[in-house]
Amino acid sequence: MGHEFELPQEAIVEATPEEVWAAITTGPGIDSWFMGRTDVSGGAVRTAFGGIDMGTTTVTAAEEPSRFAHTGDTAPDGRFVAYEFLIEGRDHGSTLVRMVTSGFLPGDDWADEYEAMTGGLALFFATLVEYLTHFPGRHATPVTEFGPPVTDWPRAWEILYAELGASSPGEKVRLDVDGLPPIEGVVYHRGDQTLGVRTPDALYRFMQGFGGPLIASHHVFGDTEGQGPAWRAWLERLYS
Repeated sequence: MGHEFELPQEAIVEATPEEVWAAITTGPGIDSWFMGRTDVSGGAVRTAFGGIDMGTTTVTAAEEPSRFAHTGDTAPDGRFVAYEFLIEGRDHGSTLVRMVTSGFLPGDDWADEYEAMTGGLALFFATLVEYLTHFPGRHATPVTEFGPPVTDWPRAWEILYAELGASSPGEKVRLDVDGLPPIEGVVYHRGDQTLGVRTPDALYRFMQGFGGPLIASHHVFGDTEGQGPAWRAWLERLYS
């Protein structure tokens, strides 16, 4: 039967419209809050996540600095996704940013995929807000690692929360990852299948992989040498 959806999200951020525009229309900007690595060129947006090609969307509107939209091709089964960003300058250098994700999920089993997508989009938008609030104009390097397969998700999240020492937005956390300096930060987002932590030089995120592992999907504003192997080993230690 399938499901047609539209998911609007908006927030006022302490960033200029020009900073918001750069964050949503350039590869380095999108790399700092979305997922994996993104290239924006030739009227198309291409994203790769953990070495997987997530497909190409076509830019359908680029009205700097107020509106940017791109949409994927419609598959034979009707599946597609489209993104639209609306930007409106406000007083004192702040900006209203609105992201609307819409599309169609085919089949009778669309509900689980919709739940995962909704949770992921909430995390991505929350990360965009954190990026624009705390790191405007800076560029992060994505660090993506996949843990072992998980069969008991409630227990998997309990293990992560215990490792962090906290899990609610606004709470301070500390995390020790072998091979990396101690990580101290604050939880900025928590969903049923996601968690985000902000530190002075990174946005660390954890996501429940759809039908698979816990995923570390981070954005690091600094040296990333050794980060991938360190996070991979950490996930293996927690969930093997």
